[in-house]
Amino acid sequence: MSYSRPIVRLLSQTVRPFADVVSSARTCYSGKGIVLPSDVKEAMASEPEASDRYHGILSSIYQAGHHTTFQHSYLHFAIENVSRQAIWSFLHSHTFYNSEQVSQRYVKVKKDQFFVPQGLNQAQLDCLQDCYEFQIKAYHELGKMLVPVTEAEYLKRFKSRRGSKRAEKDIQKKCQEIARYVLPLGTTAYLHHTVAFLTVLRYIRLCQMPDVPMEQKLLAEAMLESIRELDPEVERFVQMPLEPDDIFENQLLSSVGCNTSRALAFQRQFDEDLGGRVSLLVDYKVNQSASLAQSIRDVMGLLPGEGPTDSELIRKVLSSESNPYLAESLNLGTHSKLMRTLMHASYTFRKKISHAADSQDQRHRMTPGSRPLLETHFSGEPDYIVPLIVNQDEALLPRYKEIQNQIWERVNEGIKLGMSYEQFSYMLPNSLSVRFVESGDLLALKHKMNMRLCYNAQEEIWQASLEEALQISEVHPEIGVHLLPPCSVRHLGGQKPICPEGERFCGVPVWKLTREQYQRSI
Repeated sequence: MSYSRPIVRLLSQTVRPFADVVSSARTCYSGKGIVLPSDVKEAMASEPEASDRYHGILSSIYQAGHHTTFQHSYLHFAIENVSRQAIWSFLHSHTFYNSEQVSQRYVKVKKDQFFVPQGLNQAQLDCLQDCYEFQIKAYHELGKMLVPVTEAEYLKRFKSRRGSKRAEKDIQKKCQEIARYVLPLGTTAYLHHTVAFLTVLRYIRLCQMPDVPMEQKLLAEAMLESIRELDPEVERFVQMPLEPDDIFENQLLSSVGCNTSRALAFQRQFDEDLGGRVSLLVDYKVNQSASLAQSIRDVMGLLPGEGPTDSELIRKVLSSESNPYLAESLNLGTHSKLMRTLMHASYTFRKKISHAADSQDQRHRMTPGSRPLLETHFSGEPDYIVPLIVNQDEALLPRYKEIQNQIWERVNEGIKLGMSYEQFSYMLPNSLSVRFVESGDLLALKHKMNMRLCYNAQEEIWQASLEEALQISEVHPEIGVHLLPPCSVRHLGGQKPICPEGERFCGVPVWKLTREQYQRSI
């Protein structure tokens, strides 16, 4: 087993990063119209002093923090052999990116798809390999054990599909989706990843942040090398990675330290605060409804008390019966003057879901969360999420727990052998509990609910979204009543077909149910 390295290929870019940045900067001061990237390249080819002059302009802009010019150049990468842990902790932990990555829900994981960190001695390498082999075997074992209960639940929804190839395929994917909970965070993935040049500069500068700084540095270096080959001029704007001692998170971590006893106490207190929920509403604006209604009046130039009541104004904007934008598949909210009023209302939740689920939840970049330094939450005790369908099967649950305990035993063996947190964290399972705080404005939350209250959504995110919608309804019923899945929104808006998923229809006419009636097992 050899050490792993991320593989990065630059698939496409706008022109060349340097020419894009210069041309956009010069356009701001051009009295002759648009300056094109080709104009910059021609000037640099014909005027020896042009390069220094342009670099002087950009250095001044860059140092002053005027970075919008660096966002016009977009870079489209193909990334392979990168761990799920690095994707969660680094590539997808911010707002400004777009990714399409291979799904563990729909694509079976193979035994050679695991990341091996650098710096392991032979005993540590053997421990890692033993854990990976155990996890891939458990993945296949669990996938088979899940078939009877999953088939039974599936056929409750789709009675007419009994014995069909379609049913066999769907059931296999549902089993695969749950079985992945025992796979390691070191499972590798491949993805398309598009970011602005500015974001790549930030990646390079902060690549040695926790949780997996060694892998992140390799990834950032590979990105930089691909850009150097494209445009050597960008070198002048690259700030080298901050050293570990200069990383703010590391500075604070060194002052407070990591303590497994404290981590265990933190876990228990956090879970107690949740009170049995997946997600707990902890904060919102005091005058949320009144402020929302007033902002709608302000957009329309209505005087206080003039026209519809506050409740009616809110209903007009939030209901697809009156707002035709809501029933469209293209998310038009941020472009609508009236719907942008929803950004003035916001909600904050504390939540606990698995690493696998949060890897999908964090893709909703407009409902950002403050994810933990996982090392500070690590207690050495098994700390994992049990999928709903596993909890329903008396034969399956004990084996699932046994597998999880055996994974943690191997993790703790790695610690005894002297593995660093980064090194042994790759063995932690997808089921690992992630505790964090997440906030979102109403515009973003409504879109998220529209996607994640669908019965096809990942089970944990669906459960969290349902709890959040119901809690919002308790404090602001005139707002919460409109947080619905896509079929219900389309039904109220008179759209056909009611379910937008086509052949992926979940099998349940959810639009006929109240949210209190929602139930899922798969």
